[in-house]
Amino acid sequence: MIFSSLSEKLQESLGKLTGKGKLSEKDIDNVAREIKLSLLEADVNYKVVKDFVKKIKERAKGQDVMESLTPGQTVVKIVNEELTNLMGKENSKLELKGSTPHIVLMVGLQGSGKTTHSGKLAKKLKKEGRNPLLTALDVYRPAAIDQLKVVGRQAEVEVFEKGKQDPVKTANEAKEYARRNNNDVVIMDTAGRLQIDESLMDELKNIKKAVKPNEILLVVDAMVGQESVNVAKTFDDYLDITGVILTKLDGDARGGAALSIRQVVGKPIKFVGTGEKLEDLEAFHPDRMASRILGMGDVLSLIEKAEKQVSMKEAKELEEKMRNQSYTLDDFIDQINQIRNMGPLEDLLAMIPGVNNKMLKNVNVDEKGFVRIEALISSMTKEEREKPEIIGKSRKERICNGSGVDVKELNQLLKQFKELKKMMKQFNNMQKKGRKGKRKFNMPFF
Repeated sequence: MIFSSLSEKLQESLGKLTGKGKLSEKDIDNVAREIKLSLLEADVNYKVVKDFVKKIKERAKGQDVMESLTPGQTVVKIVNEELTNLMGKENSKLELKGSTPHIVLMVGLQGSGKTTHSGKLAKKLKKEGRNPLLTALDVYRPAAIDQLKVVGRQAEVEVFEKGKQDPVKTANEAKEYARRNNNDVVIMDTAGRLQIDESLMDELKNIKKAVKPNEILLVVDAMVGQESVNVAKTFDDYLDITGVILTKLDGDARGGAALSIRQVVGKPIKFVGTGEKLEDLEAFHPDRMASRILGMGDVLSLIEKAEKQVSMKEAKELEEKMRNQSYTLDDFIDQINQIRNMGPLEDLLAMIPGVNNKMLKNVNVDEKGFVRIEALISSMTKEEREKPEIIGKSRKERICNGSGVDVKELNQLLKQFKELKKMMKQFNNMQKKGRKGKRKFNMPFF
């Protein structure tokens, strides 16, 4: 889960207030101190923490809060709002305006994930109906161009490269090539270094001068914490970056970078990398991130993830199957795979309002369990998948031998599926009994 340690501590601190009918200034001071320590431990910039806590205390001690019926909940609301403000208030989109091709310059230190995230961004833009072109400008790192070619093939996006040619010349040629071939966005993967040096910055400034990019996106590693903020500030001083892509948010990131960059550098986080797949690039929404950190859920992101996996047509077809009781084990496994493709189950659960870190501690998600279920269903005949009620002792033995899964798990699967169909029937009956003029609720797609 994203920022799990910070999230847990903040939720625990604020939980001490929500159950109280009345708050004293001492209560607020104590919680403010705990919030301060939690943020510092998460490697958030000290000045940012100091200003943040000051605002929380000032607002929380206001007359309206102290005299409200639910002061604890009001303080949580204040913390949520200030966290959102800290990270930039609202989602900052790519500024791709004016004549094409639009140029996006990807910059950052070596190992930050520039090449991979160039591919992720290209794939995302392609899905949005654009025609991107990837350009290889890293002529120093061994196999850098080959790596971009691999990423390009995976994203199904063309890669423009000129070998070890001067990167400035290649950048100009890529822009002209894109103009001739109707590529509306050119994503340029530049060279990085293990540390910031003058030669790196001079080259990047020359590329910027030559192609006049619409966006200069700094790719930084969220695992590095406060150091990534220092890197961002230096790159901004040299290049005037337009935004940040924060990578490895699926790892053990403490949160320091996400909560500090906007305030220290003054530039927005535009995207976050949340996994190893090319699809794992999300637009950064400060309000949603704040809600997730505080255990308040993120329904909008959950819906967006679901919509990416299931089309409206598929959802309607599935709903119809549920209505007429023709839902099979094949449909069941399709849904499981759709949910798996949405990301780690713990992260999905964390997006549900009311599910906090304390609850998730008791959740043990067995990802291998999904594989075993798939193996069981794959070992069944077409008739058995459509009519699991015909599966008796001899059939169970054959299915378990074919899948290598214990009969106990097969019995559990069959029981769960039977209960699921029973629930679907109940939903259907409830809809049929619904009074005229009342809005009927739609069947869930999973």
